[in-house]
Amino acid sequence: QVQLVESGGGLVQAGGSLKLACTASTSITNFNAMGWYRQAPGKQRELVAIVTRGGSTNYADSVKGRFAISRDNTKNTVNLQMNSLKADDTAVYYCNTSPYIRNYWGQGTQVTVSS
Repeated sequence: QVQLVESGGGLVQAGGSLKLACTASTSITNFNAMGWYRQAPGKQRELVAIVTRGGSTNYADSVKGRFAISRDNTKNTVNLQMNSLKADDTAVYYCNTSPYIRNYWGQGTQVTVSS
């Protein structure tokens, strides 16, 4: 059973930065792409950023230019650097494969941005 553990969330003021980390219990090179997702209160979970096995990245329009996803295959981690945070970025952040695998969802990490 693959486990994905997210960390790095917290409370930050608008305009601040946070770096999230996702550690996998297996080699992430097993997957074509890894992604960060988020779910805000009362909203559906959405895909925020993806990084392919080859290192190509893609972002949701709402975070483009502010967030950066990266992967470290030697450590089986996927990171999300979040800059210029806004109140609308407040959500629980999850990592998973892209497309996601239902059984891989972890507990997520809470990000709260105060305005």
